[in-house]
Amino acid sequence: MKTNQFKTYQLTVMVLATILTVSFYSCKKFLDVNENPNNPVNASPQLLLPAAEAAVGQLVGNNFQIYGNFWAQYWTQSPSSSQYRTIDQYRVTNTNFDQPWINIYRSSLENLQLIINSNTPNAEHIKGMAFLLKAYTFQLATDAFGDIPLTEALQGNVIASPRYERQQVVYDSIFNYIDRGIILLSVANAVSPASQDLLFQGDAGQWIRFGRTLKLRAYLRLSQVLPATAQQGIAQLYSTTGGFLESDAALNYASTGGNENPLYNETIGLGRTQNIVASTTAVNAFLRNQDPRLYRFYDVLAGADTISSIRQGSYSTNTDKEVSPPSALVGGNAINTASATAPVKLISGAESYFLQAEAVARNWASGNLAALYRFGVQSSFSALGIPDVAPAYLANAPDAVLPGTTAGNIRTIILQKYYAMCGFQGFEAWTEWRRTGYPEFLVTSAASTIGGGRMPLRFLYPNSEITTNQNFPGTTLIYEPVWWDK
Repeated sequence: MKTNQFKTYQLTVMVLATILTVSFYSCKKFLDVNENPNNPVNASPQLLLPAAEAAVGQLVGNNFQIYGNFWAQYWTQSPSSSQYRTIDQYRVTNTNFDQPWINIYRSSLENLQLIINSNTPNAEHIKGMAFLLKAYTFQLATDAFGDIPLTEALQGNVIASPRYERQQVVYDSIFNYIDRGIILLSVANAVSPASQDLLFQGDAGQWIRFGRTLKLRAYLRLSQVLPATAQQGIAQLYSTTGGFLESDAALNYASTGGNENPLYNETIGLGRTQNIVASTTAVNAFLRNQDPRLYRFYDVLAGADTISSIRQGSYSTNTDKEVSPPSALVGGNAINTASATAPVKLISGAESYFLQAEAVARNWASGNLAALYRFGVQSSFSALGIPDVAPAYLANAPDAVLPGTTAGNIRTIILQKYYAMCGFQGFEAWTEWRRTGYPEFLVTSAASTIGGGRMPLRFLYPNSEITTNQNFPGTTLIYEPVWWDK
């Protein structure tokens, strides 16, 4: 009964997220009044929190999911359709990123800032959650675009052209937001949002673990550009209590009412055409390791006994080939309605363990490296419903061996993180490839139009910023690295 009630509540708030965003910007654009009873500025934090969480889920589960899974080479364009060909071609334009930018700033961050600015008494925990989601969303934004508006953003109409700030400054702010969020979540006797919190149902302890895991992720992102800062920050993090995530921080969806998984919801809008299929890059790596997760991440075609894939971007030379789709488990099978209920993982339990393992491997934190690594692999298998086969995989897969050197251990950890993130966390896998260079087996898309063996290293700034923001810093190229990508 409790689960059914929660799903019913989710149905309401997923729709509410859209209503709040539309009404907020309609009011801001067309009304010039001191107070508007329908404006979410006056909405309670309890009402705004699920709307903001749903907006973050839409961002991670749609825009970032598609680009990430293509550029991490889990997925590629189907030969029988054409929706995402420009992504495989690396021929995206600035206008392709207008919607992700809106989802970041308007749909997600604006609502989170309204919560933070609220004068509602005893709302410390909800404000703490908002600070952590603000940090999470700004990390997504800067990892995608590089330098972005920060301190002058989220000001409504007060600052029409917010200035851009360097990625290093954005990361400094991310750490600050996390610290502020954890402090607020530690306040005693604050009002809990309970079931209105779609992520952890008001569990402040889980939110603190989420914040600490996010902070560990953010410090490790600096490992190549500011290793001393990363090491010092991780040491300070480990000197405090609170733990790290042991299970997925995920948003769940329903099969009715327009509250489907965001990727599947887009698929419905495209007539349930199967645009996304298996890339040989990832499939061959799974096969080489005899990894049973392959058959959880992708679906076998009727009459076949293995996964059919094509080389990344080779849709034009495989026009007669049937190719396996991603599974409904990750929301990628267009004709399987079970895709509707696939979760969107903000941070997975497996990722949490791999982050901890990397910190230990670098000698930046204390802990049992082998155990943390093993827990990461086991967590991935358990989340896919096949926990019993993880030990055999760890014992036999070539890519599962910890070689014992610092560099070798880090490589193995990142490889296993890559395998665990297939279909669920494509953007994070692509981002980790940019940071570490692992896995080394990614290839240039056969459809690439940018030449020179180059590959995407960032999102392009949206056309909306080019045309409306007087402080726009100038155009970038898709193969130009962001600051931390050294």
